Amino acid sequence: MAGKLLKHYNQAGKATIRKETLIKEGFDPKYFTHYWKNTKGDVYLFCYEYGYLTRTENNRTKYVLVQWQDYMKEST
Repeated sequence: MAGKLLKHYNQAGKATIRKETLIKEGFDPKYFTHYWKNTKGDVYLFCYEYGYLTRTENNRTKYVLVQWQDYMKEST
C-alpha cells in the first residue's frame, strides 16, 4: 500500500506533499524496503522504487517524494 500511495502522489518523478495527507490515506512511514543516503547526508526511505525524504518547512512536516534512479545504486 505504501508504494502505491507514493506512486499516486508522485506522478512527475519528484513531488512534495504534507505528511498528514499521506497518513490520512493510510501511509505508514515505519514501513520501507531500503534507503539511500545522498552526499549531503539526507536519508531517503524507499518502498520499492518510490521514496521519500522528511522535511519540515514553516512548522509543517512534509515529504519530498522521489523515484529511484540508477545513480542511487552506487551509494547504497
